[in-house]
Amino acid sequence: MNCRYYIPMLNLVGRGSVKEIGREARILHGTTAFIVASKGDVGEAQAKQISDILKAEGLDTQLFCEAVPNPTVATVEKGLEAYLGGRGDIIAAVGGGSAIDTAKAIGLLASNGGNIKDYEGINKTAHAMPPLIAISTTAGTGSEVTQFAVITDERDHSKFTIVDWHMTPNVSVNDPEMMMSMPPSLTAATGMDALTHAVEAYVSKSATPVTDAKAYKAVELAARGLRKAVLEGDNIDAREDMCYASFLAGTAFNNAGLGLTHAMAHPLGGMYNLPHGLCNALLLQHVVKFNLNSAQDKYSALSIAAGEGKIWHSERENSESFTRFIANLTRSIGIPSGMSEVGVMMKDLETLANEAMEEMIGNTNPRPYSAHQVLEIYRAAF
Repeated sequence: MNCRYYIPMLNLVGRGSVKEIGREARILHGTTAFIVASKGDVGEAQAKQISDILKAEGLDTQLFCEAVPNPTVATVEKGLEAYLGGRGDIIAAVGGGSAIDTAKAIGLLASNGGNIKDYEGINKTAHAMPPLIAISTTAGTGSEVTQFAVITDERDHSKFTIVDWHMTPNVSVNDPEMMMSMPPSLTAATGMDALTHAVEAYVSKSATPVTDAKAYKAVELAARGLRKAVLEGDNIDAREDMCYASFLAGTAFNNAGLGLTHAMAHPLGGMYNLPHGLCNALLLQHVVKFNLNSAQDKYSALSIAAGEGKIWHSERENSESFTRFIANLTRSIGIPSGMSEVGVMMKDLETLANEAMEEMIGNTNPRPYSAHQVLEIYRAAF
């Protein structure tokens, strides 16, 4: 079994770790940082916080607070124009996956040119992007540690995935103090994203002992911390558990890949402009049920990691208890009970199923699937 393992050169996890980015920017020979953050008051405040830390270390900064949920081609192009028009030699992204994916796409184009859709697929760049410091403010997306970026083509509301090791950030930051103000709904959605990353990486056809260890621990931490982080937003211990869960899950799927939940979540989020983590949360338990017979031993192990399974139970009993754990968890943290509750229409399910079949991210799912089977899973989640 061969293992190819990608991870940022430096990963800062824990309380107050964001304060170290000035020194690390200097080590990366940064003089002017191009800071990418989300549009709106929250993104602007986060960008200013990062700017102040970097300025205290002697760097100049340029702020681009235009990232939107489900980042678009247009936003990337606007950011590239701003980057090329400035003096930035290092990029700092602060926010959730949308801001970090936007920054990755901007940096990729800055070094390689062309249109961002030219890079859909795997390792299509020729040159490394500028140094990137990725600061997560949502414990879930994993974008701060991965070689992935997902961009939306607003012309047809489709999403496409770029996988390129050149996009792996140089420095990642997961500081729970940056996440204390997240509202319960965002905490729930991003936390379920982290859990989905861990589950799909663990049962992936490309899993290795290295990724298994990280994914298993991520499930254990998410099972312990997610409900508390949602219901007790000021619980710093729960927030820190979710920081580590997100980090570990991100490093696991960055190398093992994902599966059918993500293949189905991408077209769903693209068509309806829904948060990615919410889409995963709506689908995960149904995909696990579909995969059950193909990865029963691994789902059984995850049930034990989650504190649900028992070592004296059969693999079948434990794997089935894991599906119940997911269902109970999503219900307890306020995830809607079905896709119809978030505006999805039955007439679109066949189109979604066909689009999910085009998602390469599903290639490592433990069980092969057909368009008809995917349609049935969407119907079960409806």
